[in-house]
Amino acid sequence: MEAFKAFLVRKNIILSAKRYGIDALSAMAQGLFCTLLIGTILNTLGTQLHIGFLTQPIASVGGSDLTIGGFASAMVGPAMAAAIGYALTAPPMVLFSLIPVGYATNVLGGAGGPLAVLVVAIIASEFGKAVSKETRVDILVTPIVTILVGIGAASLIAKPIGSAASAFGQFIMWATELQPFLMGILVSVAVGVALTLPISSAAICAALSLTGLAGGAAVAGCCAQMVGFAVMSFKENGIGGLVSQGIGTSMLQMPNIVRNPRIWIAPTLASAITGPIATCVFRLQMNGSPVSSGMGTCGLVGQIGVYTGWVNDIAAGVKASITSFDILGLVLISFILPAVLSTLFCELERKAGWIKDGDLKL
Repeated sequence: MEAFKAFLVRKNIILSAKRYGIDALSAMAQGLFCTLLIGTILNTLGTQLHIGFLTQPIASVGGSDLTIGGFASAMVGPAMAAAIGYALTAPPMVLFSLIPVGYATNVLGGAGGPLAVLVVAIIASEFGKAVSKETRVDILVTPIVTILVGIGAASLIAKPIGSAASAFGQFIMWATELQPFLMGILVSVAVGVALTLPISSAAICAALSLTGLAGGAAVAGCCAQMVGFAVMSFKENGIGGLVSQGIGTSMLQMPNIVRNPRIWIAPTLASAITGPIATCVFRLQMNGSPVSSGMGTCGLVGQIGVYTGWVNDIAAGVKASITSFDILGLVLISFILPAVLSTLFCELERKAGWIKDGDLKL
């Protein structure tokens, strides 16, 4: 047993929830962002702004005409797997071999492909790392083992994992349609909290294919955390803090949350209010890329995703046009209500002595 533990240490194979549930998951979100999400944004920009080189198909693959954005989106599986391997410190031969593994797993996983890629890429990466540079023919052994283990695992578990993730996501979306008030609160708070924690809310939403009203509630929760912390801490952090948290990430406040968990109350209460307003009043839906549901105001990706969904719905004939009420709802849910509510709750906490000067200093 000691020899095996020493082998794992030598190969940098760390069996831990942090490495797989935080590091790998966060890296997977970056792979999603750089392919599927960016591809969607490029296609939307091309269509809405009539940019020819973004709307012109470059080639036809498998009977589908692909634009620049289309090619970017098509590489989501390989990008996720490679990103996961990078997070697990996979050596080059393993990292590059994960590319076909990610492609195969995402295809086999269907709608729940991202979660399947997370599991399979971890398995393939660790097996690849285990055999890396252990033989004189490493250039053959490492990629063969990584690919065989990865695609072999994908053929066995990708479809069940993908189906389970998709079914769970469908259940959440069904429940949100059935009980928009209650689920608006639950989804908004849960996804918003996940966004501030050192895990990836974007990857979670992508893995569950979270769209529709539930996606809108998720956007509301993420915006409440990001804009809420940005505005609450303006006194301590100024413009730099406003920007880094408001369009960057509220995760920057985690060290302060550990020191004083009460600072988390204000934006979380705000998300509990904006979530049901999004679902019940404005019927805000995320019908763009599911990963956008968990991005909030980060680079305004959440808002771009909602807008993309409107465009897609109009093109599909299920929405007549983008109304002023739609725009008002998006602006209120994304920016105004989170700022006002979080500031109000924060000031009440300050008066109660729960938050003191410097507690929100980055």
